[in-house]
Amino acid sequence: MTTETSAALEIAAGAALVGGRAAGAFYGSDDLGIRDKSAGGDAVAGAGTAEDPVTLADHAANDAILEFLRERTAEPVLSEESRRPDEVSEAERLWIVDPLDGTKEFIARNGEFSVMVGLAERGRALLGAVYQPAAGRLYLGDVTRGAWLVQDPGTTSETRSTLRISGSSGQPLRLIRSRSHPDPALADLESRLAPLEVVISGSVGIKCARIARGDADLYVHPVAFLKEWDTCAPEAVLRGAGGLVTDCLGGPLRYGKPEPVQPRGIFCGRPDIHERVAPIVQEVARHLIAI
Repeated sequence: MTTETSAALEIAAGAALVGGRAAGAFYGSDDLGIRDKSAGGDAVAGAGTAEDPVTLADHAANDAILEFLRERTAEPVLSEESRRPDEVSEAERLWIVDPLDGTKEFIARNGEFSVMVGLAERGRALLGAVYQPAAGRLYLGDVTRGAWLVQDPGTTSETRSTLRISGSSGQPLRLIRSRSHPDPALADLESRLAPLEVVISGSVGIKCARIARGDADLYVHPVAFLKEWDTCAPEAVLRGAGGLVTDCLGGPLRYGKPEPVQPRGIFCGRPDIHERVAPIVQEVARHLIAI
């Protein structure tokens, strides 16, 4: 990769690692300060009652990542847990951060959460880092240069391997999705794609990384509420590994928009399977056409 993108990918990796360490300080704590963003930020009594939870770990990771990036770049940063910078829409390059993707998984202590730091250029994902602290896995991707898995980063046992999608996975098709009950559109898709093996995982970043590793073939989320920070770094990792990433109607995912939503969801996976099931996905996602 070029010196410039190599340096930027190292920044993304470093930011994800410091965010993971900051969040990790709260992992297993009985006092996570859980609040429900969907309820206006009011504190909730139980870990399972928040529809859209945010915790002290989310904010600690966010603060650590923003400080790390501020020391290394003057480019604007869009983060889930921070106020949107005024210069986002005019920025040629934009850092996009999800300080804790899979907060419910973090609260449940099942290890399926990640810290994600991506960089978009001219509105498209360029590179990113997805760090899964509980497994010691750091996924790196550059859409033009490749993708890598760093196991146990920053330790004496650190190893690095190339991620590359190749060959056929055979049958049945392996669809990766969240463990929660599927959206009606996703349930419809699953019935149309049968016979099907469903692979369960938290975090958009981990789902995309598992496709890059060969653990699954396809990830489809035909909903209108994903945000740019949910998809930027995962897209970079999966495309870097040779996967295809679009919205559910086949268009590109865009970044730095006036509103940071991905209104037509995400549709990604192995290129041969992506192309084969695209007509089915687009039919199931027809409810998103007007969005």
